[in-house]
Order: sequence, then C-alpha cells, then structure tokens
Amino acid sequence: MSISPNRVLRATGGLLAAAVVTAAIASAAPGPGPRPVSPSTTNAVSSPVRAAMSPVIVQAHGDATLAGAAVALAGGRTTRDLPIVDGVAATVPTEALARLSATPGLIVTPDQAVRVQGTATAASKPSPYRKVVGADNLNAGGYTGAGVTVALVDTGIAAVPDLAGRILPVRDDLTGVTSSCVNLSGEADCSDSYGHGTFMAGIIAGSGASSGGAYMGMAPNANLVSVKIAGRDGSADVSNVLAAIQWVVSFKDVYAIRVLNLSLGTDSTQTFRTDPLNYAVERAWSAGVAVVVAAANRGPEAGTISKPGDDPWVITVGAIDDRGTPGLGDDHVPDFTAHGPTAADGLAKPDVVAPGAHIVSLQAPGSSIATNVPTAMTGGYRMGSGTSMATAVVSGAAALLVGRDPSITPDRLKYALVNTARHDVSDDIMAVGAGVISAGGAATAPAGVANQGLGRSNGMGSLDASRGTVQVRTVGTFGVIGAVVSGSYTAQLLVWDPIGFTTGSWSGPTWYLSTWRLAGWYAVAWEGSKWQGSKWQGSKWQGTADPSSMYGSKWQGSDWYGAWE
Repeated sequence: MSISPNRVLRATGGLLAAAVVTAAIASAAPGPGPRPVSPSTTNAVSSPVRAAMSPVIVQAHGDATLAGAAVALAGGRTTRDLPIVDGVAATVPTEALARLSATPGLIVTPDQAVRVQGTATAASKPSPYRKVVGADNLNAGGYTGAGVTVALVDTGIAAVPDLAGRILPVRDDLTGVTSSCVNLSGEADCSDSYGHGTFMAGIIAGSGASSGGAYMGMAPNANLVSVKIAGRDGSADVSNVLAAIQWVVSFKDVYAIRVLNLSLGTDSTQTFRTDPLNYAVERAWSAGVAVVVAAANRGPEAGTISKPGDDPWVITVGAIDDRGTPGLGDDHVPDFTAHGPTAADGLAKPDVVAPGAHIVSLQAPGSSIATNVPTAMTGGYRMGSGTSMATAVVSGAAALLVGRDPSITPDRLKYALVNTARHDVSDDIMAVGAGVISAGGAATAPAGVANQGLGRSNGMGSLDASRGTVQVRTVGTFGVIGAVVSGSYTAQLLVWDPIGFTTGSWSGPTWYLSTWRLAGWYAVAWEGSKWQGSKWQGSKWQGTADPSSMYGSKWQGSDWYGAWE
C-alpha cells in the first residue's frame, strides 16, 4: 500500500487581519512554531541622516526577487519575504514611494500598522453580536440555554470564571475516572494549551462574570462538553474528529447534548457522498444533534467552503463584519469568509451568516495564542475574527432555541434559522446564504423542516482524501517529531476501518470497545502547509493590523485562520 502525505484539520478562527502582509506572513511560516524575523541585509543607501521611512508591501507578478531588488534600488530594506504574494514586506524612504510605485510591473501597498488592542478605531470596535442576532431579547424573555448541552470539538476549554460550573465532567464508565473533557489530543490533560476552544466556549456560553456581563455569550446558562482533539499548536488529524463525533453521538443522551460546534475544517474536495467526515456529521444530525460548521476563512474566491461545511445536512456558517453596530445597514462581507459552491458537488453554501469580526471572548491563560499574541484587554478577554467565531454565535443561538422548545429537531432548527435570516449586505447566496440569522425570528418561524429529499454519505471514501493538503506528524517524547500520519492510518497509527465505522452501533458500550478508546492517541504537529491557493493578491481586508501581532502565532495559514487581536 502506498502511503501519501497526511493532511491536517484546521480550525477557522482568527482576527480579521487587515493588511495583505499580515495574512501572507502566517501563510509563509514553515512548520509549527514561530519563525524568527530575518531582515534582509540589502540596503543600497547609507546616510548619516536617517530618512523618513514608510512600511509597504511590494509585489512583482510572478517573481518576488524582483520586488526585493526594487526595494533595494529605492534605498529600502526588505523585512520579510512574502512568496505567497510574489513580494516582500519592506521599509522604504518616504520620498522614494512615488518613484517605486511608478515602476512598471510593481504593486506597492501601504502597510501602516495600528494598535488593534484596546484602540477606539472603527476597525477594532467590538462586535455587539448578541444584539445583532437578537440573543439579548431571548435572554430577557427567560431563554438562556439552561438544560441544553453544546459539545465543543476543539482544543479544549480552560476553567475560567465565565464558564464556572458549566463544563460538564465526563466519566469513563470502565475506569470510573472523571475528567473535564474527552481527551483525544495526545496531550496529558484537558487544558486548552492552544486557546481556540476557550474562545469559542465564551461566545457560545460565557456568563460575562469577569466583565459585569459586558462580554456575555449567546446562551449564558448552557452547559458545555469539551471534546479535546488538538494540543498546543492547534493541529489535529481528521481521524481525531471522527472519533470525537462518534463519542458525541454515543453519549449524547448521557450529557443532554443537542448541539455540536465544529469551528474547523479541511480543504478536501472529496464528494460528500462518500467522505467519512461527512458521514460522521450526518450521523450526528440523524441522531438528533444539530451540527453547526464553519464555512472557512479561505474567501472570497468561489469554491472555498471547507469540509464538513460542504455537507448539505449541516448548518454551514459564514461571517459578516457588523462594524461594531447592532443595525444591519453598515455591515460588510469580509473577504476572509469562504464562498460556495462546494468544490466537489456544486452545492450552495453557506446556509447563513453571523457576526464574525472583532468578537470579544475568553482567553485561555498560558495558551499559545495568549503567549504569542498578547492582548491589551483585561479581565481574561481578547478579540478575534473568523468564521469560527460566527459558527459559535450560531451554535449559541441553536442552544437558545432548543432551550425554548426541547422538542425541536435539527431539521426544524435549520429551517427556522434559514427562513428567518435577514438580507444584509449581499444577495449572493454563495457569500451569505439566506442572510444574517435572527434568533428571535427563528423562535417564531413558520412551520417547515429543512433537508427534505437529500442524499447521504456512505462514508466509504478515502480517509486521506478527507484530509486535504497539509501534513501532520506524530510528536513523541520530549517533542521528538515522529512519523507522518498518512494514507489509511489514523492518528493512533492504526489502519482505518471504514466498515466498522459506518456499520457499527454508536453507543456507549461500542465506544468503550472501539479502537478509539482502546488505543492511545498521539499528539501531532504541523508538518508544513502545502496549500497553494490563498490568492492574497487583490485582497480587500478591512483596516490594518500590526504584522508582529500575527507572526509566530502558530496559525499555519491565514487563508484559513486570520490572526488574533
């Protein structure tokens, strides 16, 4: 059996990165960790008087070396190579900008950094997402998600005051051991060492305890079950997610799980009709769990919806930028949000959109994001943007609606959200689906159910094809990089059994007898991105951000993630 490189599952959170350079820096970073800045030694002009310098991005179509040479000739200095945009980040004498901009074949873009933490600029004004989607009105009416559990398949959830008492303990019936998560990450404990999962948890169910209610989440009385699939660098294999979804279905009744949040995805183009990840989300859906999935941050090109957001059954969520106001009139569709149709099957996606820019939520203390991208916000909060955040908003809305009507089915829930969504900045269903969700409107939606007449996945497709285009490796003792997880192997380095996965009874007893439970999980690390389609040229990211705030954040590819404020 030939073994092809494995690909990694990517979360879809991050700051609405403003400048092309910020996005490209993260995409160009090789490997799992921060890459030291290595300024070029080229500097053609030396003068005892320091000239005024301006930060710029210089692009030369098809040849980044030409951009670097042009910077040197203008008396500037290259600060970072940006091969993904055929260019460089540089500082150039201000007086030479006009001459450099007039050079045939070059595109010169200002890279003006601003402080995005705590500044009162329009670009970084926190989103009033609760008001935008009407969660505040439902909360005031007594609907707060009480009694509803949202399963969060992510990087773990930190024990912070805003979530106190609502991260449900999980008991292993065979060993009697109780833990704060289902740990499939290969790390030793349930802590959120990366920081993505805690941020999502705060949007879904944060109480606002540390902010006097100012940064309350959507469903402040909902419970959470943490299914940890990734560790300190945020990477996970598709097999981790398959095991996570099987666990959720197997124990949904034990923990009253009604909503599953998947702020993650791969760039796989395998048809949903055979893909095992699509099979898993459809099985959760048919078991009565509403599955809410991020569209991805790979827009604005068509065909950039991630898997399993490409599945017709689930609720796929794109993002809007509400510009810090509760009204819809000034909203914007950010370029990062992925657009349909789905790559393999040509389906219209996303289904709906929600605020996903400049969202304030919880920071996981000591996490990679907290360490590498410090924030000026206090009280345990930070700001970020991406379709991950928009997905968490919709999962929180789903928890409110289930709490209001415990008999609601996933098909009815999806119908209610889609058919009461409001038209906003675009009529392009491939960008915004039905529009911006209204939790209050969905609560009184007309009769109807979604997903009638849809086909289903048989789950018998390729595990490797489900992964997309980025490699991961196992991580051994003391951080030693091990084998590439690839081909038909899971992250446990066991051979994938599609027949057992698709035909087995997903229940507690079968879970405990499955290889998911009996074999140990390996931690994995980014092996290096092979994604070639981010197309940052011509990107219209709104506002600006300090490139250093993103560089080294360990988000391996801004076409998916963005960054963090």
